[in-house]
Amino acid sequence: MRAVLTWRDKAEQCVYDLAFKPDGTQLILAAGNRLLVYDTSDGTLLQPLKGHKDTVYCVAYAKDGKRFASGSADKSVIIWTSKLEGILKYTHNDSIQCVSYNPVTHQLASCSSSDFGLWSPEQKSVSKHKSSSKITCCSWTNDGQYLALGMFSGVISIRNRNGEEKVKIERPGGSLSPLWSICWSPSREEHNDILAVADWGQKLSFYQLSGKQIGKDRSLNFDPCCLSYFTKGEYILLGGSDKQVSLFTKDGVRLGTVGEQNSWVWTCKVKPDSNYVVVGCQDGTISFYQLIFSTVHGLYKDRYAYRDSMTDVIVQHLITEQKVRIKCKELVKKIAIYKNRLAVQLPEKILIHELYSDDSLDMRYRMKEKIVRKFECNLLVVCADHIILCQEKRLQCLSFSGVKEREWQMESLIRYIKVIGGPPGREGLLVGLKNGQILKIFVDSLFAIVLLKQATAVRCLDMSASRNKLAVVDENDTCLVYDIHTKELLFQEPNANSVAWNTQCEDMLCFSGGGYLNIKASTFPVHQQKLQGFVVGYNGSRIFCLHAFSMSAVEVPQSAPMYQYLDRKMFREAYQIACLGVTDTDWRELAMEALEGLEFETAKKAFTRVQDLRYLELINSIEERKKRGETNNDLFLADVFSYQGKFHEAARLYKRSGHENLALDMYTDLRMFEYAKDFLGSGDPKETKMLITKQADWARNINEPKAAVEMYISAGEHGKAIEISGDHGWVDTLIDIARKLDKAEREPLLMCAHYFKKLDNPGYAAETYLKIGDLKSLVHLHVDTQRWDEAFALGEKHPEFKDDIYVPYAQWLAENDRFEEAQKAFHKAGRQGEAVRVLEQLTHNAVVESRFNDAAYYYWMLSMQCLDIAQDPAQKDVMLGKFHHFQHLAELYHGYHAIQRYTEEPFSFHLPETLFNISRFLLHSLTKDTPLGISKVNTLFTLAKQSKALGAYKLARHAYDKLQGLQTPARFQKSIELGSLTIRSKPFQDSEELVPLCYRCSTNNPLLNNLGNVCINCRQPFVFSASSYEVLHLVEFYLEEGITDEEAISLIDLEAPRHKRENKWQEIASNTSQTLRLDETLDSMGDDDPFTAKLSFEQGGLEFVPVVVNRSVLRSMSRRDVLIKRWPPPLRWQYFRSLLPDASITMCPSCFQVSGPHQAWGC
Repeated sequence: MRAVLTWRDKAEQCVYDLAFKPDGTQLILAAGNRLLVYDTSDGTLLQPLKGHKDTVYCVAYAKDGKRFASGSADKSVIIWTSKLEGILKYTHNDSIQCVSYNPVTHQLASCSSSDFGLWSPEQKSVSKHKSSSKITCCSWTNDGQYLALGMFSGVISIRNRNGEEKVKIERPGGSLSPLWSICWSPSREEHNDILAVADWGQKLSFYQLSGKQIGKDRSLNFDPCCLSYFTKGEYILLGGSDKQVSLFTKDGVRLGTVGEQNSWVWTCKVKPDSNYVVVGCQDGTISFYQLIFSTVHGLYKDRYAYRDSMTDVIVQHLITEQKVRIKCKELVKKIAIYKNRLAVQLPEKILIHELYSDDSLDMRYRMKEKIVRKFECNLLVVCADHIILCQEKRLQCLSFSGVKEREWQMESLIRYIKVIGGPPGREGLLVGLKNGQILKIFVDSLFAIVLLKQATAVRCLDMSASRNKLAVVDENDTCLVYDIHTKELLFQEPNANSVAWNTQCEDMLCFSGGGYLNIKASTFPVHQQKLQGFVVGYNGSRIFCLHAFSMSAVEVPQSAPMYQYLDRKMFREAYQIACLGVTDTDWRELAMEALEGLEFETAKKAFTRVQDLRYLELINSIEERKKRGETNNDLFLADVFSYQGKFHEAARLYKRSGHENLALDMYTDLRMFEYAKDFLGSGDPKETKMLITKQADWARNINEPKAAVEMYISAGEHGKAIEISGDHGWVDTLIDIARKLDKAEREPLLMCAHYFKKLDNPGYAAETYLKIGDLKSLVHLHVDTQRWDEAFALGEKHPEFKDDIYVPYAQWLAENDRFEEAQKAFHKAGRQGEAVRVLEQLTHNAVVESRFNDAAYYYWMLSMQCLDIAQDPAQKDVMLGKFHHFQHLAELYHGYHAIQRYTEEPFSFHLPETLFNISRFLLHSLTKDTPLGISKVNTLFTLAKQSKALGAYKLARHAYDKLQGLQTPARFQKSIELGSLTIRSKPFQDSEELVPLCYRCSTNNPLLNNLGNVCINCRQPFVFSASSYEVLHLVEFYLEEGITDEEAISLIDLEAPRHKRENKWQEIASNTSQTLRLDETLDSMGDDDPFTAKLSFEQGGLEFVPVVVNRSVLRSMSRRDVLIKRWPPPLRWQYFRSLLPDASITMCPSCFQVSGPHQAWGC
């Protein structure tokens, strides 16, 4: 620390107090009975202020800079404006000793020998408070809440803003140690307010706001008259009877002298926010000093140690920015750092610290040794086991215990010293002398080695990483680089104040000077960039720079030197530079340059750094090819150029190396078809066609389908043209292509037809199929488009496509709920199995949906279908069985339809006799299994109701009894229960009119027949009317063996003459009357009928004996009395004889059902 006098002046009287304007431009002095206003920049007296009548003891400036106050022995206080005008004056009862402005509220405290007053501009009067002792000094806290008053009696009174005492500090010295100056610390880093107190007991003390003392009293050895803090509270100024101003730390450690004077120092203050100090003395001298705090620091690689607050050492890790503070509590004079050692020189000792561990990031230091001796030295260096002291021309080597081991005497003053490494205890020192000599000294050797001698004095030194080169900065600001072994000057550069070699690269150094950073690689020109400060280290891409009082690590891209190496094709050296730190762009440029120079190893490393897999794959492929024996560098370079986008250069190299095909492939892959055509010239037509095809592929990929189609057509790639046109729905284009194609080009024409069909243009598709003669595809087209008429017409001409037409047609009909037509179509197509399955499904659906009339019809159709299939001998027996089964079901469902309607619907459509007959027919038919959908409950319920209504009470009772044993629906239960009760009141007999008659044997059959629908006597099956279900007067007969159906018809048609039947009624007339008489003697009709004779043959047995007729019987029959069911083969025809020829019977020619005059159900 040095104090430089800036200006000095002398007043006529003693300077008791002074105050700076807050902006530091003006200085107000209290000298005699005047105030003197100075310009702080040059010491010019601006204006003396007269207002007091006696000596001015104190002056204070408000924090806002708008006003200041002065207090005098004339007992008055004057308030002045910043324009140096007095605006207010008030008085006390005694002389004014001190004044102070509140830093927040600008309240003024003025203290006299017997009281103190508090004034603010808002108040009309000054509030005054008595004091028990003379007040000598006062000070406000930073927050303006409390005012400390220092008494001549040694007491400190702390008051609030209203003047009320809050804390009273009575000090041990009492009145023997009167207080002369107090001041609160302005530091905002402290957690508590700290009050510094100087008394004439020659002690410096510190107190908290609570009154608790901090630490111990510090002895001063002089009477202090003034005490003040630096703006931020880091230092304290003290002046007094020792005729000088001393600088102390904020903890009271004396650091040095600011300026020695000729008389007592009554006041000293620091210019706001600066290192300027003004001193006022008893003899009137005013001195203005600038304090210069020298930098005390040390650097080793990435660790920088420097002095802070004069008594602390901060070690900073330049990479991680970590910091650690070591408090020494004494003035730090020198610092040295080396590896894990830290040496700190204090006024009376040297402290040796070491790291806790060998971790490069460890920042914890501990005390290793302490050398308690006072040393005077210019430079300090620490090694692993020694410290080196430099004193002018002499170097001393001391152990950590303080024992001097060696000493070297130099020829000239030592200007620079640096540890350059080595084994512990044998480190090497690089020493530069004022006479230009540069030495190397080993701490374990007495002999200094002269490296070289130059003409100019040494200012800075550094040795390269391999110890082969030496950089020197001399007193002429020139950087000189030498080869250590040959002593040759390699080069020199001007404007240097410090130099450093890169610790990771042998050929790189940097030096600073003139506001610029200079980086030099090998012997290339220097690269400059702006940088303030001194270069002190260079590690990789980081340059450590000391600017003012701070050290910083600057990241400097090593781009410039790398490009210098690249310009000379020195790829390996450029790679080494790049490893120190360059941008990704620089790495890529290095990779590209090395690749073009076919330096694949370097290029591979550089591309790996930027993670460019594409170029790494290229390099690997080239290396593989080289291993296989390829040596054509032109071909390798062509591949490189093509990857870099230098396509024309690549094409020329491909051509020069005899690989024109690779150039062509490159152009086509890049869609540079025009360049490809130019490159190809008038070459092979096949190549041209291939080129057009690739161009079309590209047009297709970039969504230019129209252009692609045209190119494909010109290249003869009709398939791709058709595909694109079809995908885009361009029917017109497809038509043009299809009509231009020859019919032999089957594949593209089929593609056209496919797209016509897909785009709903079946006409063009049909035209295309006809063009190539593909009738089968044409049939499928008609079927797929459901153009059935065209399909049927084509099927007529070409029967081989019958299955291809009718089967899909039937399926289409079925899908559209036209099942009957579908069944017929399946049948027509010869798909009997599908036809039967459709009918079975239809029948099942009808039954499930209770459409029993439809079910009857479908079962009849099924039976006829089975009869048709039965013509196949292999299936005859099975199908005939199914035929009879389905016929039986058809009859059942036809009858049950009426029952279901009667039970489910509110109104009946049938006569009671018909419902009575149907229910009896169903019950006689349901002796075994009951088909799906037919309800016995419904049938019995209908029979019971109709029997009761028609007078068949016995049958009705039987039906009700049966219903009692069945599970009946809830809706029937009440009716059944009531019917069961009421039927008991009826006679237990049936009406004879309802009893059925067998027309073969004339037997009356019971209403409930255990044998079913056959006669209980002759077993002849009854023939029922399909409408009323009455037993018809028909008897089935069979032909005698040997008589064919055709012969039987012809015999019946002969109608042999028979006796004319005589009229039984005779009319007798007389004069008075006319009588009509029945002649009982005439023969009945059957007496001469051969068929009637056959009916009574062998009747009454347990087995049914059919009626078999011969030719004579057939001849005797009349054609109108015979009904014939002409079943298709393999069934035989059925013959029935009407026994009541006068009663008409109708038979349906399709379903062969018989009834009265009503239409049969199966038609």
